[in-house]
Amino acid sequence: MQTLPPLLVTLIGLAAAQFATADVVPSALFQNSAVLQRDKPVPVWGTADAGEKVTVSFAGQTKSTTTGADGRWSVTLDPLPASSTPASLTIAGNNTITLSDIVVGEVWIASGQSNMEWVINNTHDADVEKLTARYPLIRQIKVAKTPSDTPATTFKGEWQKASPETLGNFTAVGYHFAKDIHLALDVPVGIVNSSWGGTPVEAWMSPAALASDPAFAVVQKRWAEVVANYPEAKAKHDAALAAWEAEKAAAAAAGKPFNKQAPRAPQGGPGSSHAPSVLHNGMIAPLLPAALRGAIWYQGESNAGRYQEYHALFSAMISGWRGDFGQGDFPFFWAQLAAFRATEKEPTQWAFLREAQTRTLALPATGQAVIIDSAIGDFSDIHPRDKAPVGRRLARLALVRTYGLKGLIDSGPEFVSSEPAAAGALKLTFNRKVRQAAPEVTGFEVAGEDRVFHPAAAKIEGKVVVVSSPAVTAPVAVRYAWKNYPDAWMQDDLGMPVPPFRTDTW
Repeated sequence: MQTLPPLLVTLIGLAAAQFATADVVPSALFQNSAVLQRDKPVPVWGTADAGEKVTVSFAGQTKSTTTGADGRWSVTLDPLPASSTPASLTIAGNNTITLSDIVVGEVWIASGQSNMEWVINNTHDADVEKLTARYPLIRQIKVAKTPSDTPATTFKGEWQKASPETLGNFTAVGYHFAKDIHLALDVPVGIVNSSWGGTPVEAWMSPAALASDPAFAVVQKRWAEVVANYPEAKAKHDAALAAWEAEKAAAAAAGKPFNKQAPRAPQGGPGSSHAPSVLHNGMIAPLLPAALRGAIWYQGESNAGRYQEYHALFSAMISGWRGDFGQGDFPFFWAQLAAFRATEKEPTQWAFLREAQTRTLALPATGQAVIIDSAIGDFSDIHPRDKAPVGRRLARLALVRTYGLKGLIDSGPEFVSSEPAAAGALKLTFNRKVRQAAPEVTGFEVAGEDRVFHPAAAKIEGKVVVVSSPAVTAPVAVRYAWKNYPDAWMQDDLGMPVPPFRTDTW
């Protein structure tokens, strides 16, 4: 067989490269069974050869563009009405892709750490939820866990319909939120589930958001120290893990039970999910510039030890996301942290984190689902298993504040004012009637000028609660549900809890 000269081989290769074509590839958001956002312009984007003409057709619309030098293309569909009828979306370039079962409705991002990631399989009544999950117009796409040092342009994930076979791996909070929205509005609902357990808020912030305030420099400095200390921490962890494995093997050999948890790996190594901006880069940036209605969020546990920073960081993250998506101040609703056990050293750490969350309500188009009820929290488990009320309370916020439904209550009774009452008591007024879902009114503390808080007795009289303590003859401040795990049962007739509050600024 004759061998071609090297120069001829090179020329043939160059000619083949000249006429080779790259397939049109849409963003991972655009797959079979996707949900598109109604009543807004809908960007559709992806990659192809530079200079390639790409045409997108859907619902009677046809939009064309030419791929840029960077291989990216994007078109924008005109606002679409809601549609539950499955339709095809065609993307044509050098090749043609036809996506099937596309519907139009409401699209929400569900993000945060483990309590948002927590799946239906791990919740109360999971068996019944899965058995009754026949909602093909409720759909989820789970963004694969992908930390990145630079903004990513794609992600892994696929759209799934809510069914007995698939529901077990849906975000539980996101599903219960979506179900109420779907049933109330009678439109498809898509949940873009971009969440990762144990992650801090700074990992979800863009580099620009973290650079927006000089005070945030402490975040980068702290992480640099974590990275510098990683080799030593890794060596200690490896030794502890080896000892744990040996202990486990010895227990197995002796036929004894072994319930000791493995030592946790240290942060700071390659691919860490805790580094500043890595989750925004890897799990939010690839979603840009998707059309969406808003976002729901459940996070804060990993920042409780630094609650002083949280309000500013969280506010900057929300503003940053809104700027990234370029759709104005889209609705952003979050779950305030549930009740969880306190340590003797830090009995109020989570209370102050909750306060930081509440302060973030100063941003427009925000809302907070209060879940301080002792019936929802779990003293010994940071992951409360009853996620249905969490999703439902977030849905109430959206139904009232985003969709304008009348006749619904979206939050519990709120503290309005405090004034001295007779005999060393304080009179507290709320914006509407409160009730107690336990034998006694609990959760209150009062303090005098010495700033030492003591448990207080309380009496409910409609919208007024009178509190006092024999240990405080002249109370000047009151706190309610101001513990990591408070014994708090005040609510309204719908079971919506009174949010934690305090009258002091100490």
